[in-house]
Amino acid sequence: MKDVAARAGVGLKTVSRVVNGEPGVTADTERRVREAIGALGFRRNDSARILRKGRTASIGLVLEDLADPFYAPLNRAVEEVARDHGALLFNGSSAENADRERELALALCARRVDGLIVIPAGHDHRYLEPEIAAGVATVFVDRPAGRIDADAVLSDNFGGARDGVAHLVAHGHRRIGFIGDRPTVHTATERLRGYHAALDAAGLPADDSRISLGPTTPERVAAEAQRMLTGPHPVTALFTGNNRVTATAVRVLARHPRAVALVGFDDLELADLLSPAVTVVAQDAARLGRTAAELLFRRLDGAGEEPRQVVLPTRLIVRGSGELPPADTP
Repeated sequence: MKDVAARAGVGLKTVSRVVNGEPGVTADTERRVREAIGALGFRRNDSARILRKGRTASIGLVLEDLADPFYAPLNRAVEEVARDHGALLFNGSSAENADRERELALALCARRVDGLIVIPAGHDHRYLEPEIAAGVATVFVDRPAGRIDADAVLSDNFGGARDGVAHLVAHGHRRIGFIGDRPTVHTATERLRGYHAALDAAGLPADDSRISLGPTTPERVAAEAQRMLTGPHPVTALFTGNNRVTATAVRVLARHPRAVALVGFDDLELADLLSPAVTVVAQDAARLGRTAAELLFRRLDGAGEEPRQVVLPTRLIVRGSGELPPADTP
């Protein structure tokens, strides 16, 4: 800093103000300081800055799977908010494994991130209580925390699923299958609850043979879809619980001899280009990430209210597959 100050003809305090983005420096002076910084290759000593301020200007994001298209806009939105606050984002995938989630979250805390945003894989987050007590702001997104009180930003999984199934009922369907994620996943159980609510509202009985929760592997989903589509009383419509399930269902239905209506939870790439285009209940993943990150930085800035849960609305996008009438079946 002394070399920069000498080259620019200013004091050390002026260099510090420019480097830290503080007011009180004229445009011409700032230009000279930045030219000196560039010429000398000056880099701020972040280790010393951390010791002085007690903050690392970094946050951690624990995702389920970085490769999942749903999480890409969420990750990007968190990164943009972090950047607006002068912070770096570190992230990693839990692979839907509770032990890996814990390991990753605690590793980020050990590297002294100021805050965490967690998409939980596990159901017990008491391991984070010492970190939160030590000042690590923590916000859960997509699913709530387990066994602790913490901020959470969620989509309206129940309401979205209810609306999607009610849409199929409104188009004449009475035998509607539901294929979703594992029953240990919060979003899967909420979407199943919405499925039941829509059937109840229409006075339709729920048939366990038309409900399947489990891993979203293509093999399992395809087998369950094929099972529901055959037999003496096949379903005339499918409601699929997430984008991975929907993608497999589209492939199965493309080979099926009769038209079957389809509504999927989560939008998916190229859904509007298929024939018929896929009707979906869309979440705003970017808004989820942005809302969670903004809440996190409010906590870091000292907001002291009780933990809160923010529920964001979903949107039914009508494209064609969900509007097919029931085919003639026994």
